[in-house]
Amino acid sequence: MKNNNINIKVETTFIKDRSSSEIPIYMFSYNVTIKNGQANEVQLLSRYWHITDGNGHVEEIRGPGVVGLKPIIQPKEVFKYSSYCPIKTPFGVMHGFFQMKNKEGDYFNALVAPFSLIIPDHVN
Repeated sequence: MKNNNINIKVETTFIKDRSSSEIPIYMFSYNVTIKNGQANEVQLLSRYWHITDGNGHVEEIRGPGVVGLKPIIQPKEVFKYSSYCPIKTPFGVMHGFFQMKNKEGDYFNALVAPFSLIIPDHVN
């Protein structure tokens, strides 16, 4: 998804050995790639995630930076990080945004389009 010339791509992976249908907990990793398409540097200040599991349960996550960092991303450069998300059903969806600040001191939200958390070959 492109917004404010920030391109964000997310890839997810189901982590079978950290999941259990008995508990229930289904663990997913997600890899985020953020590319700065602006002419000047931007800094990622905070994150917001809206997570919905297959039962419609919503969890909202807000916090400073990502994985303990508030990275400055130079023009045309890429910042990547990985994190995890546990949900109570075999499928769900996440979306959100990163609050960014540009070199001029203007704040904006770089939106993250909805992406699926789903066990491979899972059928409803």
